Amino acid sequence: MASILLRRPRAANRVNLRMAEELALACAAINQDDAIRCVMLSGSGDVFSAGWETPPVTPAAGLSRYQAAIAIASLHAPVVAAINGDAIGQGLELALAADLRIAASTAHFAMPQVGHGLLPWDGGTQRLARIVGRAYALELLLTGETVDAATALRMGLVNRLAPPQELRQAVDAVVGQVIAAAPIAIRYAKEAVRDGAELALAQGLRLEADLTILLQGTKDRAEGIRSFMERRPAVFRGE
Repeated sequence: MASILLRRPRAANRVNLRMAEELALACAAINQDDAIRCVMLSGSGDVFSAGWETPPVTPAAGLSRYQAAIAIASLHAPVVAAINGDAIGQGLELALAADLRIAASTAHFAMPQVGHGLLPWDGGTQRLARIVGRAYALELLLTGETVDAATALRMGLVNRLAPPQELRQAVDAVVGQVIAAAPIAIRYAKEAVRDGAELALAQGLRLEADLTILLQGTKDRAEGIRSFMERRPAVFRGE
């Protein structure tokens, strides 16, 4: 497992250009290591991330340099966000780029950008609607309202909640389940859902079938069959 920690506790883990660049480098390095089966994203201190420090305001600022969520979304391995505290603005956009979100029961969530004359610009308008649906996405985006963890769970914004003192234990349990599974199958499952959601149903089904066929030739698939027949836990090697 690889761990990415947003570490600016004195600044409520707000994203700045340096952090965005370091996130991009870290994610690129993780993608080069096939031994990494899962990535955990978390914030230091009591806040996940309070958003962007100073938003770029001109085209000359090079908006893409500040978009940190795209690096998280580009990771091949599943990403589990351990949302240890409030996720606001771009901080929430980072969490949305993860595949699974497990939050402390005391966390709060908001997309307040329109109140500052801005839009979410790190994938927030697109990922939010895909995760919670258009109605909830527009409610959060147009009102800038802050919601608590229980509401976020009801919306589907997060997958699970845990008491703050038990959050790491809850995240470790999920990460352990991911790591124990066949890594190639895990990556293909992520690809099928992520890419298939952007396709027509017939094309998505074709993608699913193609990935299933590719899995049949892997050593992990053979190990899965053997372990089932021998009634023992499988030992997957990502081959």
